[in-house]
Amino acid sequence: MPSADHDLGPQHLNVPATTVTREPRDRSPEHAEPSGFLPHVQGLRAIAVLCVVLYHFWPARFPGGYIGVDIFFVISGFLITAHLMRELTATGTVRLGQFWARRARRLLPASFLVLLFCALVVMSPYLMPTSALPNEVREILASTFYVENWYLALNSADYLNHAGDPTTVQHYWSLSLEEQFYVMWPLLMLLAAWIGVKWFGGARRRAVLITLAVVSLASFIFCVVFTITDPAPAYFVTFGRMWQFGVGAMIALVPLLRVRNAATSFVLGWAGILILVYVTFSFDGQTPFPGYMAALPTLGAAAVIAASNTRRWWYPTRILSLRPAQFVGDISYSLYLWHWPLIVIAPSVPFWGLTIYHRVALLGICFVLAWLTKRFVEDPMRGFRPLTSRRPRVTLWSSLAAMVVVALVAATAWFVNAPAYSAGTRAIHELQQDPPECFGAASVLDPSCAGTDFGDTVLPAPGFAGIDRPADEQCFVQLTDARPVSCTFGSDDPDAPRVALIGDSHAYQLLSTFQRMADENGWELVTWFKGACPWNTTPLATPGAFGDACTQWRERVEAALSDADLDAVFTAAIATTPYASAGFDSSHDAAVAGYREAWGEVLDRGIPVITVVDNPVWETDPNKCLRTRDAAECDAPRDEVLVTDDPLRDAASGLDDVTLLDFTDVFCGAETCGPVVGGANIYRDQDHLTVTFADTLAPWYTEAIAAHLAARSE
Repeated sequence: MPSADHDLGPQHLNVPATTVTREPRDRSPEHAEPSGFLPHVQGLRAIAVLCVVLYHFWPARFPGGYIGVDIFFVISGFLITAHLMRELTATGTVRLGQFWARRARRLLPASFLVLLFCALVVMSPYLMPTSALPNEVREILASTFYVENWYLALNSADYLNHAGDPTTVQHYWSLSLEEQFYVMWPLLMLLAAWIGVKWFGGARRRAVLITLAVVSLASFIFCVVFTITDPAPAYFVTFGRMWQFGVGAMIALVPLLRVRNAATSFVLGWAGILILVYVTFSFDGQTPFPGYMAALPTLGAAAVIAASNTRRWWYPTRILSLRPAQFVGDISYSLYLWHWPLIVIAPSVPFWGLTIYHRVALLGICFVLAWLTKRFVEDPMRGFRPLTSRRPRVTLWSSLAAMVVVALVAATAWFVNAPAYSAGTRAIHELQQDPPECFGAASVLDPSCAGTDFGDTVLPAPGFAGIDRPADEQCFVQLTDARPVSCTFGSDDPDAPRVALIGDSHAYQLLSTFQRMADENGWELVTWFKGACPWNTTPLATPGAFGDACTQWRERVEAALSDADLDAVFTAAIATTPYASAGFDSSHDAAVAGYREAWGEVLDRGIPVITVVDNPVWETDPNKCLRTRDAAECDAPRDEVLVTDDPLRDAASGLDDVTLLDFTDVFCGAETCGPVVGGANIYRDQDHLTVTFADTLAPWYTEAIAAHLAARSE
């Protein structure tokens, strides 16, 4: 979905100017904190930011690049703990006001600049769909006050599987978590130090070490359990990530973990880098994350930090200290801030395409903006004398005032566009209640509509297609949820025909249409939906919790179906689902066999199955193109978006009582597939249909189901 990375503070760990007599236990060299500039940590920061940026630009090529955020959490825990411990050791306390003020001057100016940019973008219907207005404004406000991670957690956003429509500021979740760390961590260390002085004979360091170790262990256990039980919010929850900061803290507090031996440092450093490379290319959106799998990138980053020897040029510490790595590390915070909004906005910019050349050019623009922000915003504000020459509370009050300004700009964006948003949502409702004749699929499938020309009509408007989706989200089970949730709609007459709708999100996209069909035809509709889990018996080629949950859900749905009195079953699924191919020549053959086995149980009971060839799957939401260009300019080559070997097609072939509906000719011509047919906007995102367009297929869905119901009643 999406991970964040950013500059986590200065690496110049200077001893505070005010010093007092150290405690005897803290005088010895083995208790010395890491000091001075640490170039290899700055280079590690470059690895982290590149992982995430490349993941966002090319998710298929760098599927595990989201681990960059884990690297940054470790770096932050190491640097901030070392800094705080140095001050705590030298003075007996931590000047919280000074610490927080420095953090604010370091991080907030660039952050607020990008938030203001995003708020201004929201005001433009050409760069942002109007339907995105509420989410954009809410998340800008959440990001401004650094609670974005909790907003996403409470709304169960699935970052790694791109559920929903990501906003321009979704990447602020990690900055929010980071700021919460800056608030909690020094308080936790102060409390531990106070306990050490009061009850353990002044053993500040030992008390801090034990406290942070216990907190980190508890956080790791919580993270593992929460990822298994509820992975979407687990990705964002603060306490589920604290153990990663704690791993960095242990390196800062335990001198034995900082390796000086040349050979050991060489092996440890390169092992850490290889681990990070491995997970960047082997992890993906289906990896149960963070959970126990997050230990790999966390420990990999820790190994690189711990490898301190710089004797030879081929040592990782020396490689990471080269100027290119240092430059990327220097601008990493601003690079992270800018790259995601530009990725979200770029496809909507007139004349901007999605070719490899456009992506590389956009990446270059991100680097330029990052350098400019570092040079003219970050650096000047860090030493801004009107703030640094005054008490910390001046900086903190100024930060609050800046937050209010950003919030007011976001609120203005809402009030400017709210009337258009209301009008657009009303238009969708009215369109679904009374669609034009020969609209949508009818313009192709109904002979009486031949020659109908809707001109430049696109309904729903591209700025609102994203909200034209089914309601009743409680009927849709998310990725690691194995509950066989069933919903019932339509007639409550005990003699009404019972029709089941089963499958993944490509079955769920038909829910509103089938609800209307059930109401109009006197059917009872019963549903089972689960994300990324078609009604099939072949296991997914997905390791861990996601694949296991799908298998469990299927078994439970099968048990429910065995007791269900049904008259027909309709199923649909995305054609690109990856299946385990063990025992088969290919994943495709495994999928075909799995569909036939799943359908066999109901077919043996004389219950007919109706299925449909999947719709084309686009690389990006075609509405981004439609907002600025004519529909004909937004067509895509047929061989790029249409899956020609849909396993549903082959599974239905030759089976009695299985009807296959194929609307490929509605979506596509001989060479291209279009996003608009008969004036109807087909897609609400890159692969899901709008309810409006699905409704135009209702007569053909109804005809296929009704034919089987009539045959059963004879």
